Amino acid sequence: MKYIIMLTGSQAAYDAMNGKASQGQPAWTEGDLTAMFEHMGALHNDISDSGELVDARGLAEPGQATFITAAADGSPVISAGPGGETEEMLAGFTIVDVETPQRAYEIGARFQRCPRPNGTVDAQPVIVQRIAEPDQAGYEV
Repeated sequence: MKYIIMLTGSQAAYDAMNGKASQGQPAWTEGDLTAMFEHMGALHNDISDSGELVDARGLAEPGQATFITAAADGSPVISAGPGGETEEMLAGFTIVDVETPQRAYEIGARFQRCPRPNGTVDAQPVIVQRIAEPDQAGYEV
């Protein structure tokens, strides 16, 4: 079964990683960044070695996001991404192919335990969601 594990983040969190602190988001040190990258690298290596990793990507900061809606004539209406520093958006994702939902949840929990600087108010949520396959009941191609 394939699952997408979605990591969320706010612009304030990205700013903190770049040295700009805000309430609940202390500025990250070089050591904090190293610990995060080592944790994520080890996690991805483990699921790659086990054959469970399908794909993984990090995304640019929320401030670079663009929202698209469609006008009445179908043309795109483009607006800037979120302006609020507390608004959470997708920060990255990992797709895994695992035997059980519990295994996907275990991997999600490892992402949740990623090191953060002391003083960080809340860890951003990790979302685990099954990827629909054409052979699943109720899914039509």
